[in-house]
Amino acid sequence: MQSPTVSVCMITYGHEKFIREAIEGVLIQECDFEVELIVANDCSPDQTDSVIQDIITNHPRGFWIKYIKQEANIGMMPNFIFALKECKGKYIALCEGDDYWTDPLKLQKQVDFLETNPDYVLCFHQVSILKTNGELVDDFITKVPKNYETIETLARLGNYIHTPSVIYRNIIKEFSFEFSQTPIGDYFLYMMLAEHGKLKFLEEKMAVYRFGVGIHSTHSPLNMVRANFKLFTLLLSYFNNSSINSIFLERQLSVFDSYENQIHNEYKEAFVSHNVFFKALKASKDPKKFWSKFIKKIKYFNE
Repeated sequence: MQSPTVSVCMITYGHEKFIREAIEGVLIQECDFEVELIVANDCSPDQTDSVIQDIITNHPRGFWIKYIKQEANIGMMPNFIFALKECKGKYIALCEGDDYWTDPLKLQKQVDFLETNPDYVLCFHQVSILKTNGELVDDFITKVPKNYETIETLARLGNYIHTPSVIYRNIIKEFSFEFSQTPIGDYFLYMMLAEHGKLKFLEEKMAVYRFGVGIHSTHSPLNMVRANFKLFTLLLSYFNNSSINSIFLERQLSVFDSYENQIHNEYKEAFVSHNVFFKALKASKDPKKFWSKFIKKIKYFNE
């Protein structure tokens, strides 16, 4: 059997409210090449499986779908790597189960660009943002910078690429230990790809990113800082490029400073002078004075 031109990689967990729209955004694609949709369900506890099974059975293009439901929850990155290994296409497109595509020509436009520009490894585009109140707005999360095409810019400025906008050349066949351990898989993947070519941004809006429903949206500010610190530690371990690593080191140190601030803010009540701990500490240094004040307060409230 001939390999498809594009494999769409879709991981899902707990997306029963969103997965139909995500899958149907793929199945509406109009292409002059073959497409396969890899859906990897990480043992969702809700009705995600039932929705997917219904689409496979009843949608005219249900045969596009290769569906795998994990027998037990294996975690986001293991499920992501599993799904990527299932992708046989010349190109891989990404769309997680809570986002969706809106333009039926999205894949055709991006493949056409990559086919005629071999020095580019990845193509992404503008997205709309769907807020939790149902309002569809322009992207207020990311800003694509000047000179966005290079690995140096991606390293220095961080992730300005929305996952449901991405299609890239299927050139990474082995996944490192560092990639398997990263808490932020998409950015790490883009960095690995950027070693092999340039990035292309299309200004057309062809997908929707749901704001406030992804796994990182539920993390506290402190947990996000910890995740970023771990990310840069793993990137420093993976890359053997002194100029790129100097950028990551600088960013890691910046995260460390932010980590300190977050710890102070989250636990500031434990450090202020009126806290019980500090009062007890003062009492241990001058117990007579402490108990004298304590007895006076008792007498005052009994009068």
